[in-house]
Amino acid sequence: MKTFIIILTAIVVLFLGTQIYFIMAKTETQPYQVIKKEKDFEIRRYPPATMATVSMDAKSYRELSSTGFRKLASFIFGGNKSKKNIAMTSPVHMDINSTQSSMSFVMPSEYNKDNLPKPDNSDIKIETTAEEYVAAIQFGGFANDEEIKKYATQLENDLKANGIEYFGNFRFLGYNAPYQLLDRRNEIIVSVRWEK
Repeated sequence: MKTFIIILTAIVVLFLGTQIYFIMAKTETQPYQVIKKEKDFEIRRYPPATMATVSMDAKSYRELSSTGFRKLASFIFGGNKSKKNIAMTSPVHMDINSTQSSMSFVMPSEYNKDNLPKPDNSDIKIETTAEEYVAAIQFGGFANDEEIKKYATQLENDLKANGIEYFGNFRFLGYNAPYQLLDRRNEIIVSVRWEK
């Protein structure tokens, strides 16, 4: 029975990943405005966005990405009160920390908290983020805990060197489907205090 469940889970994850791979070619990307560009990082302004978020006790990228992704993918592939498919967007937001981690899917711009179908899974919360200014650093390849920590440290050092005040957790943004092998885009962001 245990082997059957493992095989079934692998098939479901493979199916969802394949679906998302083909959808990503025409994926809506969360908009932002570049305020300042430095050699290794940039400052961005993100307008408010509607997000579906799941929180859990995960302490690593792998743990959060597999469980969180499965729950949120189920929601956008019809696991909601309207049984409606919701388009995948990018990036996927991940806040991995030692207390409680979270993963968020940005909802397509046509949706807000009022017209978005309600998730079947009560673990998924719908929220509208506030406008925010962040510092962002980009890297390629496949993300893992070591790479995330490496670039978070680099971004932190760059901000200190430039006298830019930051606050909150360093967060990971992933832009690509799990099976996209080339031209992968990953980012680390952190909130900054910025004069408008």
